[in-house]
Amino acid sequence: MVVLPTRRVLIVIALAATILILLYQLHDSALPLWRKTVPPSASAPQTTSPLQKPEIDVTNSLWKSRATHYPLDSLTPVPTSKPQQLPPIQHSFLPESPQDAELRLSRQQQVKEAFKRCWRSYRERAWLRDELAPISGGGSDTFGGWAASLVDALDTLWIMDLKDEFAEAASAAVDIDFSTSTDTTINVFETTIRYLGGFLAAYDLSGDRRLLTKAVEVGEMLLVAFDTPNRMPITRWDWKKAADGIEKQVAPDFMLVSELGSLSLEFTRLSQLTDDPRWYDAIDRITRLFDQQQSKTKLPGLWPVVVNPKDQDMTSDRSFTLGGMSDSLYEYFAKEYALLGGRAPVYQKLYEQSMATAIQHLLFRPMTPKNADILFGGDARADDHGVVQEPRAQHLTCFAGGMFALGGRLFSNDEHVAIGQRLTEGCIWAYENMPMGVMPEIAHFAPCPAKDRCVWDTATYDAAVLERAGSASVNSNIDEIILQRRLPPGFTDIDDRRYILRPEAIESVFIMYRVTGHETYPERAWRMFQSIQNITKTEFANAALSDITATGIDGLPPKDDRMESFWLAETLKYFYLIFSEPSLISLDEYVLNTEAHPLRRPT
Repeated sequence: MVVLPTRRVLIVIALAATILILLYQLHDSALPLWRKTVPPSASAPQTTSPLQKPEIDVTNSLWKSRATHYPLDSLTPVPTSKPQQLPPIQHSFLPESPQDAELRLSRQQQVKEAFKRCWRSYRERAWLRDELAPISGGGSDTFGGWAASLVDALDTLWIMDLKDEFAEAASAAVDIDFSTSTDTTINVFETTIRYLGGFLAAYDLSGDRRLLTKAVEVGEMLLVAFDTPNRMPITRWDWKKAADGIEKQVAPDFMLVSELGSLSLEFTRLSQLTDDPRWYDAIDRITRLFDQQQSKTKLPGLWPVVVNPKDQDMTSDRSFTLGGMSDSLYEYFAKEYALLGGRAPVYQKLYEQSMATAIQHLLFRPMTPKNADILFGGDARADDHGVVQEPRAQHLTCFAGGMFALGGRLFSNDEHVAIGQRLTEGCIWAYENMPMGVMPEIAHFAPCPAKDRCVWDTATYDAAVLERAGSASVNSNIDEIILQRRLPPGFTDIDDRRYILRPEAIESVFIMYRVTGHETYPERAWRMFQSIQNITKTEFANAALSDITATGIDGLPPKDDRMESFWLAETLKYFYLIFSEPSLISLDEYVLNTEAHPLRRPT
């Protein structure tokens, strides 16, 4: 016999259900509307929505409707004349054997599986968050709360032929709300390279106009940061005050040079695609300032790490590098020249003059036990007595090998291609000579007296180790110091022992392979990939490492609960592309921004 509940019991159950629903809605209401979207069950059948959707009108958006305090009388249009016939960048590859194709495709598939594993965890555990926490399995917001990993990975999904996943991610990206943010201050540089670059590349590859509309939406927001008396941007930008539109903005007197000079590719491509000159005009004003002051700095040809956009002064600071805080400034010169089809010769001048000074004052050959013919990019300080070089190599600077190779091909300079090869070999050497097969963030070396010839000298190396050890070397012999500081042969110091899943080394290996066709590069890339996978893999994805010279009880370096979006956007993309057909994202058809987002070159 079935016992039916009494009326009183039914009332209690109904009230309890109502309370639970209200509590859930209160919790859910704390999230922005677009963040409440959850992906469908992984086991549920997936449906792919059509990519072509009506374009969203952004004329009524917060940023489009904001009044401009400093309107412009005229705008510089993006060049529209016929592009020049530029020299080819890519090597002319011969057909591969069936055996070589089978090996290449098997490696490509393993890279793809590594990406799919990370994407699946992001989708299930951190959907629409900026980052997946690869150890705890949660999510975090580190770049504005606009789903950085999702937007950054859109083009990777397309390139890896994960079209269903792309369609789902693109539909979610369309609803991202750029009128609000989890951050008080927005980094204009990071927003440009990750979000604007991500949307533009995804559009260039897929043709989905919804993504171009989102790029315009981001571009409208970023333009507000340029609403200053001299039209120089505010790169660490209080978006709330700007949105109010009450206070007038002034560019700061302290800015990292890379944040000022690394907006050109994305802004140019947006103007090319929309026929709207506002974005190209914005970066053209910055380019003219770099051009005007290139010969006036403390190290003529290069620009210092810190500049003053408020007073338009780039001549005061004395520190110079190709590494962090400067890197992408130099990376973009040759790429912008290509993106504009050779129609803006100023970018060739900026590249050639800056690299001439960099070769003389920043590049150095490290002393190694087997006299490897390699180069690193270091730092320099210009003082009243001359230029003092610091033999400090950063993982970030590993991009320079690819930069020299691209510039060498575009401007028919074989010496630059050779320099790019030696720089790339330097970073490969650093990977292969670390115990775990992965290069640290920052390390010091003993520089050779000259770049062309160098013979190992133990006394010179020991003196450099003792100098870096400083007070720690007192009452210790050299062997004890090397052991205590866990220094592999050739390294005089490891300043920063982290590996945070960075892409710059494989980036240059990929570019050198596409430029030269040397088959040694895919082989070494494969060893790099295996080493990274072996020591960074977690239950859910891959994690940054806090010290690649230390090991725990599992025999592996300690991990941090971070997986920045560039792991999906750059590192795994470059590994995938080096094992792909050379026609996939050809360097003669695309330029890749500093977040590895491919932007289509004009034809």
